[in-house]
Amino acid sequence: MKQIVAMGGGGFSMEPENPLLDRYVLGLTGKIRPKVCFLPTASGDAEGYIVNFYRAMTQLGAEPSHLSLLRPTIRDMAAHLLVQDVIYVGGGNTKNMLALWREWELDQVLRTAWEQGIILAGLSAGAICWFEQGVTDSIPGELTAIRGLGFLKGSHCPHYDGEAERRPAYHRLRKAGVLADGIAAEDGVALHYIGDHLVRVVSSRPKAKAYWVYVMDGVVREEPIDPVYLGDSLPLTETARGVDRA
Repeated sequence: MKQIVAMGGGGFSMEPENPLLDRYVLGLTGKIRPKVCFLPTASGDAEGYIVNFYRAMTQLGAEPSHLSLLRPTIRDMAAHLLVQDVIYVGGGNTKNMLALWREWELDQVLRTAWEQGIILAGLSAGAICWFEQGVTDSIPGELTAIRGLGFLKGSHCPHYDGEAERRPAYHRLRKAGVLADGIAAEDGVALHYIGDHLVRVVSSRPKAKAYWVYVMDGVVREEPIDPVYLGDSLPLTETARGVDRA
């Protein structure tokens, strides 16, 4: 199955004491010790970020590794990525990340990984990148639209409640026709796609939400999605009703 888990915010870097989202991602592999590779490109391969990743994944029983583009140590990057169970993309500057990926042809490798059933996951920049479009703060000043890899249809906005300018920027860009209809996720919310269908929305925070964002009669509208809170002992075997609008 082709699977992507896009987080509006959360995971080990934002919620180090709350492993619910990361545990969910690793659990999708069905393996006791899944291999998970971190792409910290958007952060400029920040050393502290990488250290925190290793610490978190080791504590969760995974086999971590990372791939650096600024200080590369792996000659055959494709070979390394294509034996992983999860490829986990960190946050930071989406524009820089995508430019580097395309230069190193990692965009093609990531599509191959996705098609082969390797789970793609990430937060913020690591969520925007999988969609056709997204809302980014990559350029200082006003939030702008960016073109992603296009594995998933439509547009995406992370940090919908965590950063004051995200929601109004998404509405502004959608109303202007710069962005297509799409989905926004608050911090602590993860969007789980199989193929290009949204099958489940989960959260690490009890009151966090996601929203379909679209234009009707010239007005930007929001349709809230209540996630399954991962802190509850609820079954996650069924597709969430009414999630996929495709």
